[in-house]
Amino acid sequence: MYQKKEIVNKLRSSGLRPTKQRVLIAKKLFDRDKTFHFTIETLDKKINKKGSEKISLATIYNTIEAFTNAGYLKAILTSKSKSYYDTNIKSHHHFYDEGTKELTDIDYSQIKLSKVPIPPKGKKIKNLEVVIRVQK
Repeated sequence: MYQKKEIVNKLRSSGLRPTKQRVLIAKKLFDRDKTFHFTIETLDKKINKKGSEKISLATIYNTIEAFTNAGYLKAILTSKSKSYYDTNIKSHHHFYDEGTKELTDIDYSQIKLSKVPIPPKGKKIKNLEVVIRVQK
């Protein structure tokens, strides 16, 4: 599990100032055994529970953007208006349950793609990840 000192060092090493709010958010995100999939709204609810120290929604948005840009989180677009974030930054795929609005990891090796389009001229494919939508 992450200790506060480890979080502070990690933030500093990527050029992020380890503010009290960033450290608290990092602890919520990374101090866990399993991958954590979340939206900004669900993270806001987890962080700003009754009786806990409050962090503004704008600070949460800015921190998640900074963590994503630093490579600590991966953004996953599930619809035109909804992004999820993933603490597992390795290449992998997802099931997206449209009923429960939950993401579940799929190991990268479990999906085999036989034909991938040629990228536009001057571009190369950096990564390919699949989101499979499921429903009841």
